[in-house]
Amino acid sequence: GSTNFFAPPLSKIFAAFGPTWLEDGRITADILPSLARLGIGYGVALVLGIGGGLLIGTWGWLRAMTEPVLEFFRAIPPPVLVPVLILLFGIGDGMRVVVIALGCLWPILLNTVQGVWSVDEVLRDTGSVYGLRPLTTLRTVVLRGASPQIFAGARQALSLGVILMVVSEMFAARDGLGFMVVFFQRNFL
Repeated sequence: GSTNFFAPPLSKIFAAFGPTWLEDGRITADILPSLARLGIGYGVALVLGIGGGLLIGTWGWLRAMTEPVLEFFRAIPPPVLVPVLILLFGIGDGMRVVVIALGCLWPILLNTVQGVWSVDEVLRDTGSVYGLRPLTTLRTVVLRGASPQIFAGARQALSLGVILMVVSEMFAARDGLGFMVVFFQRNFL
């Protein structure tokens, strides 16, 4: 086993896990608030990303008009926005939720746009020949055809959301997993 203070053996790490996370009430004080912020931010990103992606992907003129702006904002790393969002929203939970939502929005939105745009025109035309209403076509043809890419974007966004949850809680936080990471680091725990 390791005798290095900075790299303890795995047995010491496992022995410290229980008292650190289970006995001190950290689940309710740090883990649950973090998961709640993640859930709210991710949910907002899903609603806005899928809704906006359906609109942008359905109308070609809207896609052509918004694509350069979307690509610009997609290229900005979400952790860079944390200081700006602190100025706009303060240091509370609202800022953390907005960081998570903004970071998760882009993969969902862009994958939804691409998925809707790539639905076969023959399927759309077949739906209109059979007299499907626009909302029925959207639900039964477009959403089903685009769903693999929508779910791929949602899966990417969730992993990004977990990272952003921790990063956003490292700045002026009083609870959460990110706060505990910084607390443990600063106190050599």
